[in-house]
Amino acid sequence: MARFFGSVWSVRVNGVAALLLVVAVSFGCKMIGGGGADNAANNAVPNSANANRETANTSGEPAAPNEDGTIPSGSGTEKQKPAAGKANVQGKAFYNDKPAVGVDVKLCKTFSQYVGGCGGKTYTAKTDDAGEYLFADVEPGIYEGLTVQVFDTPYYVFATSGIVSAAKYNLEDGKTYFAPDTHLFKSDVKLSSPRSGAKVPAEGLELKWEAYPDAAYYKVSLFADTSSGAKANYDYINKRIDGETMAVDTPLEPGTYTCRIDAFNANDRKLSQTPDDLKFTVSGGK
Repeated sequence: MARFFGSVWSVRVNGVAALLLVVAVSFGCKMIGGGGADNAANNAVPNSANANRETANTSGEPAAPNEDGTIPSGSGTEKQKPAAGKANVQGKAFYNDKPAVGVDVKLCKTFSQYVGGCGGKTYTAKTDDAGEYLFADVEPGIYEGLTVQVFDTPYYVFATSGIVSAAKYNLEDGKTYFAPDTHLFKSDVKLSSPRSGAKVPAEGLELKWEAYPDAAYYKVSLFADTSSGAKANYDYINKRIDGETMAVDTPLEPGTYTCRIDAFNANDRKLSQTPDDLKFTVSGGK
């Protein structure tokens, strides 16, 4: 099953449901939506990026999508020229502001965030020691998916230029497309209290989690499943916490809640979040 984190998307390799992050807030510890299994032609392209260790010197700064929904190319130095009638795609992947080395990247002709995921003609590559990748000599045209795997997990990040629900990339004959930088984050922040599935009182709740490596601060969110009677409290959405505990000072209405804890480094780069199934139930009255 594939999950795509949006500007970040995550994709689990053999499934159907995926979740859109950052764009839609669901009842879970996640803001998530759509995705699916790979339906790829898998016309694999050699990892040409590994053949040339020269830094690409690309500019991966986000840019607003064009009117047709395509994301403009950045600028940079081509590692190699595309062959006649072909196009190249060049980009970088990072984690914790450092190059993400040896991770898989896919370029997909079609992409559905709800079913099917990556489809049509699909090219694959790996990042080199500088976190750079190159798709050499691909067919020009509009592509709907450009995903970077989060190391050896079943998750991928979708390279976009901001908080958008979909992305398209226009690859032109004879040109190199410079993709936006992709910043990976993981899904392994550990909540120690309350435990997933626990029943807790409406008052006196304290969230506790394990310190995350290189984290300078955290953002904590409690999402209410209103169908269970729970009520949202926007004071507890993306609340910045500089330690590893947060007291919930306002009594919670009975019902089911899910929590997400995001860890950030000192440069405000997201490092990780809690898994997407951390639910607990508030019982009794206030």
